[in-house]
Amino acid sequence: MPHYLGIDVGTSAVKAILVDERQTTIAEADVSLPTSRPQDLWSEQDPDAWWQAVHAGLDQLLTKDAAALADVRGIGLSGQMHGAVLLDAANRPLRPAILWNDGRSYREAQELGTNNPGLSRAMGVIPMPGFTAPKLAWLARHEPDTFRAVRKVILPKDYIRLKLIGDVVTDMSDAAGTWWLDEARRDWSDAALAATGLTRDHMASLVEGSQASGTLRPEIVQQWGLCSDVVVAGGGGDAATGAVGLGAIEDGSAFISLGTSGQLFVTTRDFSPAPEALVHSFCHALPGRWFQMAAMLNGASCLAWAANLLKRDIGELLRETEAVYRKPSDVLFLPYLAGERTPHNDPHARGVFFGLSPNTQQTDLAQAVLEGVAYSFADAKLALQQAGTPLPQAGIIGGGSKSQFWTRIFASVLNIPITRYHGSDKGPAFGAARLARLAVTGEAPEDVCTAPAVLETIVPEPRLVELYQRRIQAFRSLYQSLKPEFARAAQDRI
Repeated sequence: MPHYLGIDVGTSAVKAILVDERQTTIAEADVSLPTSRPQDLWSEQDPDAWWQAVHAGLDQLLTKDAAALADVRGIGLSGQMHGAVLLDAANRPLRPAILWNDGRSYREAQELGTNNPGLSRAMGVIPMPGFTAPKLAWLARHEPDTFRAVRKVILPKDYIRLKLIGDVVTDMSDAAGTWWLDEARRDWSDAALAATGLTRDHMASLVEGSQASGTLRPEIVQQWGLCSDVVVAGGGGDAATGAVGLGAIEDGSAFISLGTSGQLFVTTRDFSPAPEALVHSFCHALPGRWFQMAAMLNGASCLAWAANLLKRDIGELLRETEAVYRKPSDVLFLPYLAGERTPHNDPHARGVFFGLSPNTQQTDLAQAVLEGVAYSFADAKLALQQAGTPLPQAGIIGGGSKSQFWTRIFASVLNIPITRYHGSDKGPAFGAARLARLAVTGEAPEDVCTAPAVLETIVPEPRLVELYQRRIQAFRSLYQSLKPEFARAAQDRI
């Protein structure tokens, strides 16, 4: 029986999932990753740490089911978007990769937008510090010797592809997040590349996510007992592969992704740019499809941060918080630990607890964190509405989707029904496995990319909806009040 392997190069972990032709999960692996923050606003990882984690994940799968791994016919790749992996002439990393939640290039992003006002609609969004293009402009200014040595700029998952097949290739959906792709034409933009001192020679070859990008190198085949003709699909950025895993491939399909970061994602039939609303309009991982997305830099990572700060187990903290939950917390939390993208485009924004008193308990702080992240999604919903995209309902994926309690808060904050699915926390890796299958079989996406089994649909609670609307307004006012202070503090740090 043929099997398909999905590998997701996330920020906190590499996840691998092995599925059979019935789309049943046979085995999975999860290997944690470290992140380095050597300076304020910086966020970096060693590309070879990703490869070591893929090694460890494949070793786990080999131990769990060597026969199924030997039957793999296709591999799909997913990964954190926007990261700048800088390669020399021998395809070796010149420095640590600069990640999606790195804000150092805020000046360069602003300059790119000011100097190239006609490009943002074609690129699907205004240039923001997290994107790849501003990172290269920063590199040219601050590390000119490294910039001159760059021969290829690739994205995180594509470094794993390079190791697997020996070629530099990317897919449309991941390339979409660089600010170098003409989204409507699904091709590199010579004008955008020139704006950052680059040419097509610096870029990877482009394929659709459901197309083959190559086959495995012989040493990879030998090391893990794989077939010699295993196809590696184009794959996609984690948002798009999450959509494929959830079956969100038709016009209007929507979902919340609650992983390290957060996304509110809606598939569109056509390319529909809305840069003025700070909404991302990008190519999907399947041909002839696009999506609109509000992207938040802070998702379930906020809960992990709070639990670590309180020295508590996340599951235990959630259970205690749910047990005392009755209404919105009196404490407000701005979840901008790593700055924010939609709707503020503010790398200097920071996390804030507001409304503390002598009576504040750990559960009050935990509830404020859960609600603060949900309030940021209310801002995202408003941004999509301003871009002309309504959101009557949504699915939910990512690690945060495992919590029914958090999903309940989301439903009432957003005032929409939210559907949880079986296996939703493995969305991007599962979607990558589906893309691998499509690349091998040539099946119609509609036949393969169906919605997983529904776990439950949680509807808004009218009493909470009304109460939460008031807190959302307070949340927005708090950010606006503190925005000048965030900017002043950033100047002090410089």
